[in-house]
Amino acid sequence: MDRRNDAAERLLPTGTEWTPVRWGESGDRVFRRNGGGAYAKISSGKGAVLLDNERSRTEWLAAFSIGSPTVLDWIASEEGACLVTSAVPGVPASDLSAPDLRLAWPSMVRQLKLLHDLPAGGCPFHRRLETMFHRAADVVARDAVNPDFLDPEFQDTPPSKLLADLRRELPQRLTEESRDLVICHGDACLPNFMVDPETHNCTGLIDLGRLGTADRYVDFSLLLGSARESWVRPDDAQIARDRLFDIHGISAPDLGRLAFYLRLDPLTWG
Repeated sequence: MDRRNDAAERLLPTGTEWTPVRWGESGDRVFRRNGGGAYAKISSGKGAVLLDNERSRTEWLAAFSIGSPTVLDWIASEEGACLVTSAVPGVPASDLSAPDLRLAWPSMVRQLKLLHDLPAGGCPFHRRLETMFHRAADVVARDAVNPDFLDPEFQDTPPSKLLADLRRELPQRLTEESRDLVICHGDACLPNFMVDPETHNCTGLIDLGRLGTADRYVDFSLLLGSARESWVRPDDAQIARDRLFDIHGISAPDLGRLAFYLRLDPLTWG
C-alpha cells in the first residue's frame, strides 16, 4: 500500500466511507464521502499550515452565503491535517465543453463579482502584492518554479529574468493596488468555479486557500488565462474578456495589469 495513502486514511473522519479522488497540484490528497455531500482534503508538513489557512478562509466566507463550501470537520495531528467541507453542487468549469463554457461564462463572472463586491475592509485576510512578490522572489531563489505553470510564451525564459521584468513594474502596480483593493479568490481558475451542467449557472467557488484582499486584476488575469485553451472559435477569448469587464462595470480595461498578474502568479507556487 502507498504509505501516503495509508497516512491520509488515518486522518479521515471515522464512521463513513471515503473514495480517493486525486492528488492535488500542491500534494494534498482529496477524498469524496461516499454518497456525496462532502470532500476531505489532507495535507502534511508545511501543507498542513496552508490547509489551516484554507479552513479559516472557508469558514469566514461561508457566512456570506454567496456560494462556497462550509467547514464540516477539522482534524489535526502529528501526521498532518484533514479539512472536511461540504460539496458545492455541479462540475468544475474546466470540465465543460467550449460551447457549455460560453453559456456558463456570464454566470461565472457574476459569481466572481459577488465576491469582489463584499466589503473589503471587513476581510481579515490579505493577499497583497508586496507579499506575493516576496513569495515569488523566494520561489525563484530556490529554483522551485514549475515550468508547466508558465505561459507557453515564457517557458524558455529564465524565471530570474521574468522576476526582474516584473520588478520594474512593481511600483506602478503597487500604486494601482492601493486604489482598487477587493476581496479576491486568489486562484480564480476554471477548476475552482462550480457549474450546474444543465442550467449553466455557476453554483459557487471552491479551494479558498488564497482568498484575501488584493487587486481585482489578480482574479481577472487568472480566470481569463485559464480559459484560453478552452476556446475554439477565433473570437471566443475576446468575447469572454469583453463580457467579464462589461459585467464588472469596467469600460477601459487595463491590459498591462492583466499581463503583470498573469506573469507573476506562476512564480508564487513552489
